[in-house]
Amino acid sequence: MTEKKDYTVPMQTRIGHVHLKVSNLERALEFYRGLLGFEVTTLYGDQAAFLSAGGYHHHIGLNTWHSKGASPAPSDGVGLYHTAIVYPTRRDLGVVFDRLRRLNYPLTGVADHGVSEALYLNDPDGNGVELYWDRPKEQWPHHPDGSLEMYTRALDLEDLLKELDKG
Repeated sequence: MTEKKDYTVPMQTRIGHVHLKVSNLERALEFYRGLLGFEVTTLYGDQAAFLSAGGYHHHIGLNTWHSKGASPAPSDGVGLYHTAIVYPTRRDLGVVFDRLRRLNYPLTGVADHGVSEALYLNDPDGNGVELYWDRPKEQWPHHPDGSLEMYTRALDLEDLLKELDKG
């Protein structure tokens, strides 16, 4: 693609869902349904499942069509870096963090990005998962030229857990 086109994607455009190849459907369901709390909307036998938050047809698709029993993709190859799941409030992120903490589920990182706060982990197949909430847009930091100032700083997990007391 060398031709530049004067086109901007419509403002209402959104990413609808992610569909992942997994090696073991039951193990993936235990993570996405059992741990993270997504609801199964459709099962295709023992080969595929579609999961949702709030009754949408699906936010996450899982299948073993070409990957049953396969090894995780190499971390130094091309492919999906992570799936990002946005929670509606900071308290919701605190609730899922508390759940992960109590179940001793390992995190690969945590960060305050200025515009958002995030927890990072891997699913059972080694797929990266980011759980985060967006700060209100009026709180996003900006550079003097008006562009967004996104960064990676330490996330205060104890402060995040205080959200549970605000219930």
